[in-house]
Amino acid sequence: MYSTYRLRKGRVSKANHYYAITLVCHNRKNYFNTLFINRQIIREMQNVEQKNLLISNTFVVMPNHLHWLFQLSNILSLSEVVRIFKGRTAALFRKHFKQRLWQKGFYDHQIRNEEDLVTNARYIVANPLRAGIISNLGDYPYWDSIYVKP
Repeated sequence: MYSTYRLRKGRVSKANHYYAITLVCHNRKNYFNTLFINRQIIREMQNVEQKNLLISNTFVVMPNHLHWLFQLSNILSLSEVVRIFKGRTAALFRKHFKQRLWQKGFYDHQIRNEEDLVTNARYIVANPLRAGIISNLGDYPYWDSIYVKP
């Protein structure tokens, strides 16, 4: 079990709870604009899940940030899972592009109930629509949700 003494003031990390997080690219640069880097990001998301650190629910990779909704396991805290993910993706990015990938920290929201879960999943999936990147969700390739069947 993990300790909570390192949590940001006000941040709660509870095993088996759902969290919606947002990670932002350094200086809000549009780094997620190629198939290569976006595949690497999504592959690392899958690796974190395969290590049983979380169960992914919904995500979208936007040009300069990432929204991810998942259920945290009881292995590591929320901050530790994010640190591992950001560290691995930052190392891959730096290897290929010689630049810093992420801003420090992350935004999080602990999901309170089923309605909050569905509302957050919808918000995440609709992000490219609201940003005006696409007019039909099916036209955007960098998202997934357990609520939408292929």
